[in-house]
Amino acid sequence: MKIDQLFVCHHVSKERKVPLATLSFQGNAMYWWRTLERDKRLHKDPPIEYWNDLRGDLRHRHIPSYYNRELMNKFQRLQQKSMNVEEYRQKMELYMMRAFIREEETTTIGRFLSGLNFEIREKVEL
Repeated sequence: MKIDQLFVCHHVSKERKVPLATLSFQGNAMYWWRTLERDKRLHKDPPIEYWNDLRGDLRHRHIPSYYNRELMNKFQRLQQKSMNVEEYRQKMELYMMRAFIREEETTTIGRFLSGLNFEIREKVEL
């Protein structure tokens, strides 16, 4: 996420990440944040103090539960088709990053090769 890069670039301490991130909330995001803070106070739950906790709550709130499943399905079915090899590699890498996929390098290479167009696959195997 871009905000993670900003935190690193500006050496933001872990205690300041949540207040700085929530400063940029507007509209529905600000309403959601204020409601979340109020509900936590009412239920005597501890406030969100750490960026990873806030990021998790944001994902839970704004990313549908089926998103990761659909992303994984797209990743599993990915094939080169009309893309050039570099576009295909980039798309595969993007799916892996978005779905937090960690696998053995040999598995990824095999997956990559099996999705290549047949003509290219023949050249690679030679």
